Amino acid sequence: MAKSTSKPAAGAGKKPQSSNKKDAPPPLVCDNKKARFQYEILDTFECGLVLRGTEVKVLRQGRMSLDESYARLQDGEVFLIGSHIDEYSHGNQQNHEPKRKRKCLLHRREIVKLKQKVDVKGLTLVPLRVYFGERGYAKVTLAICKGKNTHDKRATLKEREAKKELRNA
Repeated sequence: MAKSTSKPAAGAGKKPQSSNKKDAPPPLVCDNKKARFQYEILDTFECGLVLRGTEVKVLRQGRMSLDESYARLQDGEVFLIGSHIDEYSHGNQQNHEPKRKRKCLLHRREIVKLKQKVDVKGLTLVPLRVYFGERGYAKVTLAICKGKNTHDKRATLKEREAKKELRNA
């Protein structure tokens, strides 16, 4: 009588990998670290961005800068101004301008809420981060911010140093 030797099934003994994409954070394109230091963040909003094809390709490569960028309300719409998206290396004459004004997509009630808050003196709209959402669309997180004074910035630095020392101790 012949013995039958059976091989274990492929992948047996391995842990099943979870294919739940909701657990993973959204792919971050750009983060505005200076804004968190220079401004006190009061409220945040998530909105979509109107982009051209070459801009999306460059964003997927992660070549964007939010330094010195801000958002402004004009004619009942929100625009992202001063953000820099590099030109696409394989682009042709249809390539985009790196520092063009980009429209932000928000619901009307959110725009009204933003307008009411920004009309208060000293508050500005600052982009905090740009990322791709669950469905693959480019999103920007806008924050209503109030500028910090120099002594507030120093206090932030002291807190950061204290936390760092506690971690290292």
